Amino acid sequence: MIFQDFMKALGQLSDPRFLRVVGLGLLLSLALLVGLYAGIVVLIQWFAPESLTLPWVGDVAGIDTILSVGSIPIVIGLSVFLMVPVAVLFSGFFLDSVAEAVEDAHYPHLPPAQPPGLADNLVDALNFLGLVIVANLFALILYFFAGPFIPLVFWAVNGLLLGREYFGLVAMRRLGRQGAKALRARHAAQIWLAGALMAAPLSVPILNLVVPVLGVATFTHMFHRLSGNRQPA
Repeated sequence: MIFQDFMKALGQLSDPRFLRVVGLGLLLSLALLVGLYAGIVVLIQWFAPESLTLPWVGDVAGIDTILSVGSIPIVIGLSVFLMVPVAVLFSGFFLDSVAEAVEDAHYPHLPPAQPPGLADNLVDALNFLGLVIVANLFALILYFFAGPFIPLVFWAVNGLLLGREYFGLVAMRRLGRQGAKALRARHAAQIWLAGALMAAPLSVPILNLVVPVLGVATFTHMFHRLSGNRQPA
């Protein structure tokens, strides 16, 4: 059933409202990477010497330039872990547009939703962003002991977080905060599994830009399936 929800979301990827959000996600992600790289370069310029004297080698010039160029792979590696909080924050801003597009196409018989206000969405997204960052910092400790199972730890931790956030945000549009929490609690395992499926492609560059959109769309289908809002025959 989860894969059916995902395939429905994937089939709507060409929807202009989906593409608009993907485009905004691309700009947001590029801005994040550029800002992160610029910050690292500034720190290198401040603290790294322009040249260094090495034993038996002599003076080596351009140390700051070498470090600046060498930091590019580090930034790319960090982006894998940064994409989870970015996806969470991103979904908080653009959730309603994606969920509306799904409901217009697949559930037109339903009355209009009553989504939380922009301020509430922003507060929820920022609060959860903090939780995601703390959880991933804790997960870094687990990575030292996980060995070859590091991807599984990454997917499990972030699947729990993404499932909680995506499903909760979608469900609140129809059930309110308390109703969303109750429905999420009844189907916690299924939501966690779906979240893990969303977390896996977050580690793949370019593909991770589409995950927030597909995640919200998938959990919109899942919410309506679990709450009994079937498509009319």
